[in-house]
Amino acid sequence: MALLDPASSAAAVAAPNMNRSFFERRALTNFLLTVGLWSLAALAAIPLFSVLYMLISRGGARISLETLTSLPPAGFMPGGGIGNAIVGTLVMVAIGALISVPFGVLGGVFLGIVAPNSKIAATARFVGQVLTGFPSILAGVFVYGFLVLAMGTYSALAGGLALAVGMFPMILLTTEQAVRMVPQRMKDAAVGMGCTPFQATWKVTLPTALPGVMTGVMLSIAGAAGNSAPLLFTALFSNFWLESLREPTASLAILIYNFSGMPFPNQIELAWAASLVLVLIVLVFNIFSRMFGSPKL
Repeated sequence: MALLDPASSAAAVAAPNMNRSFFERRALTNFLLTVGLWSLAALAAIPLFSVLYMLISRGGARISLETLTSLPPAGFMPGGGIGNAIVGTLVMVAIGALISVPFGVLGGVFLGIVAPNSKIAATARFVGQVLTGFPSILAGVFVYGFLVLAMGTYSALAGGLALAVGMFPMILLTTEQAVRMVPQRMKDAAVGMGCTPFQATWKVTLPTALPGVMTGVMLSIAGAAGNSAPLLFTALFSNFWLESLREPTASLAILIYNFSGMPFPNQIELAWAASLVLVLIVLVFNIFSRMFGSPKL
């Protein structure tokens, strides 16, 4: 009979059992919580996939080159398209971006780098946070009283300005957070190499924070593209192609609002098609925001 080594036998007795039983309290709790979380996620996804299915099945059936490049039908006439609404939406979103992006980025740099602890920065930060929850229709009312009444007409310019009011706070706050996330050692290294504060900001901080800044810009543009309330007071609607920024302009959001309440099947089909196009535009901007936000600071 072989003699057992006392050291090996003691180690074997002292070694814990690493096999986890499924019916242990922690393992069972983890399993139940995981199943519950996935169940809630699937339940929350049901409305999303239902809407997507309806948009693809009903809106996709009307999508064609003629629909995307034609004017809306007059009255109950058949045919027509949403071409002018697509152009009007892109133009007004571009105007809003041209107004809000420079001021938002410069304001974010001021809040995050130039004077982050000043009273002006604290006030601007508070106002920006309040504006993020500001009802978009009030932005339309503000621009209506400020610009539409002064011009004497609804216009694409007023619609773009109203969208800019809604885009500005998100760009401001995301830019501030992006520049704050740049490591301080990179800024100190730039100053130590002889850069002025402006050069350090322009050559080091902003390029490093660019993914975060572009993410905020793209998300604000995506939100503006589907915004309808401010356009009711500023751009109104038009059945014609955009020829001047000083005239009423069609948009996808207002076209959906107008046509969805009409009793004519043709207009309802166009509203579904416009909804699908609008969702695709928003999806494209969200994909761009993911692409810009993927690099790490």
